[in-house]
Amino acid sequence: MTARIYQPARNAMQSGQSKTEWLLEHSPASARAIDPLMGWTSAADTQAQVKLRFESKEAAIAYAAANGIAYQLVEPKPRAHNLRKGGYGENFATNRRGAWTH
Repeated sequence: MTARIYQPARNAMQSGQSKTEWLLEHSPASARAIDPLMGWTSAADTQAQVKLRFESKEAAIAYAAANGIAYQLVEPKPRAHNLRKGGYGENFATNRRGAWTH
């Protein structure tokens, strides 16, 4: 059973780049089964429910190596920064020449 080490994407309410965490998530060993009476899905493997959080990628790799866990490292895609000359205050400038768009 292998684990995946990755950095999850930020949600829409988080715009900063600091305090990003890394996750170690085990892949499921078997497929889920459907209970015929209730229709619930169940799995015999409880490791797939475990997500371990780490401060850095190196800490996650060291944990996997120390515990003999085979892992797959997924590097995050770098984000392009949108920096404006005037910053956020540029939206509300009194000397604005262009049309008001919002």
